[in-house]
Parts: sequence; C-alpha cells; structure tokens
Amino acid sequence: MKLKSFLKNLGPGPIIAAAFIGPGTVTVCTLAGVNFGFTLIWALLLSVVATVVLQEISGRIGIVTRQDLGQLIQSQKQHPLLKFLSIGLVLLAIGLGNAAYESGNISGSNLGLQIFWESPVFQIGDVSLQSGNFLLGIFALALLWLGTYKTLERVLVGLVIFMSFAFIITAFLTKPDWSLVFKGFVPSINPAELTTIVALIGTTVVPYNLFLYASLAKNRWEDPRQLAWMRKDIGISIILGGLVSMAILMVGAANISGEISNAIDVSKGLEPVFGSYAKYLMGFGLLAAGLTSSITAPLAGALVICGVLNWSQEIKSGPMRIAMSLIVGLGIIFSSLGIKPIELITLAQLANGILLPLISGWIIYIAAQRSILGDFKNNLFQTLTAVLIWLITLLLGLKSIWTVLG
Repeated sequence: MKLKSFLKNLGPGPIIAAAFIGPGTVTVCTLAGVNFGFTLIWALLLSVVATVVLQEISGRIGIVTRQDLGQLIQSQKQHPLLKFLSIGLVLLAIGLGNAAYESGNISGSNLGLQIFWESPVFQIGDVSLQSGNFLLGIFALALLWLGTYKTLERVLVGLVIFMSFAFIITAFLTKPDWSLVFKGFVPSINPAELTTIVALIGTTVVPYNLFLYASLAKNRWEDPRQLAWMRKDIGISIILGGLVSMAILMVGAANISGEISNAIDVSKGLEPVFGSYAKYLMGFGLLAAGLTSSITAPLAGALVICGVLNWSQEIKSGPMRIAMSLIVGLGIIFSSLGIKPIELITLAQLANGILLPLISGWIIYIAAQRSILGDFKNNLFQTLTAVLIWLITLLLGLKSIWTVLG
C-alpha cells in the first residue's frame, strides 16, 4: 500500500531527468571517462546536488505561487524596458535555443537508431534528406500533439527506466576497478580537466529545466502541504539521472580504442571487453536519450514561450501546439537536411550563458521573499547553500560566454 501511495504521489521529476540526459550529456560524459578515467565522478555528484537545490526551488515557487517562472516574470512589477529585455532574453535563450538543440537531440537519437536500422538517405538535387532524423522528429511531434501531460510523463518514465538499465548494465559489464571508482568521488582539479568539469555540470544544470519543472509541478500539486512529495519526486529523479551519467562516464573509462568522435565509437572500443552486446546497449541508450530530449526540449520551450507571452499553456491549445511545432520543425529541418546550425547554437550558448546565472539568481531571490512565498521561503541555511550553487552557475555562464566569444 505504501509503495502504491508513493508511486501515485510522484510527479514529473523523471521528465527533468529525461531532459538533461540527452545526446550531449552522453557525449560529454563519455569523453570525460575516455580522457580522465573515473577522476571526474565528483563533478557529476556536485552537479546532482546543484540541480536538486535549484529544481526544488523552482518547483516550490510553482506550487506556492501557482505560477511558473515565465508567468512570474510576466507578472512582476518592474520598469517596462527591463521587463521587455527580460522577456526577450528568455524567449531568445529558451525558444530559439531549444530549436537549435532539438536538431542535436534528433540527430543523436538517429545515431543510436543506426545500430539497429540503417535509415536510407535520399538525395534531392544538392540536398541530402536523412530519413531517420525525419521519422524520429515526426514521432516526437506526434507524441506532443496527441498526448496529455500524463501520457508524456508515462512515455518518458518508461524511456528513462530503459535508458538507465542500458547504461548501468553496460557499466557493470565493463567490470570497473571499484576502488578507483570510489576514489573518483574525491574532488581534485588540474587545469586540463577544467573545461570538462564545467561541461559535466553544465549538461545537468539546464536553464530551461527550471522553467519546465515549475510549470509541471504547479499542475501536479495544488497544495503547498504536498511540497514533501515534490521534493521526493525531484530528488529521486535527479539522483537517478546522476547515476546514469556516472554509468556513462564509467563506460567511457573502459574504452580501449584510439580515436573517439561520439558515444557510439565507445561501443566499438568495448567489443573486445564483452562482445557485440555493447553496441546494442549503447545504441538503445543513445536512442532513448535522444528521444526523451526531443520530447522535453520543445515541451519546455513552448511552456516558456506561452508563459512569458501570457498565452494558454494547455498542451492541446493552439499556442502550445504552434510553439512546439515550430521548435520540432526547425529541429527536423536542420537535422534531416544535414544543416549544421552553428551560428544558431552559438547564439543559444551565449544566451543560455547569460540566462543561467540570471535565472538561478532570480529564483534564489524569490525563494527568500516572505511576501511571495510566505512561510515556505528559504531559511538562512537554504539561502547560503543556494548562493553557493549560484556561484557555480555564474562560473558556467562565464565559461559559456568565454567559449563563444573566444
């Protein structure tokens, strides 16, 4: 009975885990393992803690205020120019950025699909049509159009569970040296690792997930007395996501091949370790990772767009369907036609680099205001912890901006 009650009261946390474990996370964690072994597991642990803290705040704001972050920005009393700039930055980073990253999500899932089925490439004049990318994009869009939040939640939970098993089983099959694995939880930094550390944390602490969870949490729980369930939901989901990321890193560390250009190359290097099963497990894991992110990125982008513009956020409403279709449509175009939207992704990185410390700092400020959250505001310890996390997001933001401008 307790298990039934527990499962009944859990909410959209797995969607957040599904959102941050995409092809980018798979690639970054894989390369971290390949290049540095187990030494950067501590960075993933830090990213899990940071994500839990920030996502709990965003979920609490959504439940207590009955508004998501986009709606809260829209309703805040501030100078009209500042409000206009805030809305513009959010739309640029989340809307346009998610459209750019959707291309990578679809392409990443197709990379996993290629292990099982080599999708044909059609040549139309000078343009190559990647049929696998096109079909996967249409599949993601169909789920968004036809489903409800509850249906999407079930689909994503299923994909996350299967993806978790695929990567974790693969990690155990590599028979790692567990003494070195546990040693990896002890923080250590050398200059060569710094960029990878920032990338590992940056693939987990994602700005649009803060918007997404606030929106989903306020729809899932209507009473602030249910905050305990929200905390269990997001805590379990992010920890599970962190374990999957660690498993991917461990798989990368076991690779014995020479050159690595993507996660599938790791499976080839693992074949001498435990046979051809590696290829299929990694292929399925990457396919699931790409699909989950292909669904959550347009959903989050549409919720943010509709929230800041004060449009309906019902998933089957006209504005939501139009926004989701635009994001997925651009992703399909870029990935199916083989277009590499480098300028668009660069712009998205720059905007997200600015947005992450601004949004995280803003929600920490909101969480400390009794006038907004009443008795559910942060206490002193929570505020100090959150400020420490904010310093990490500031580092991520500055690093992202430096990468683009550099």
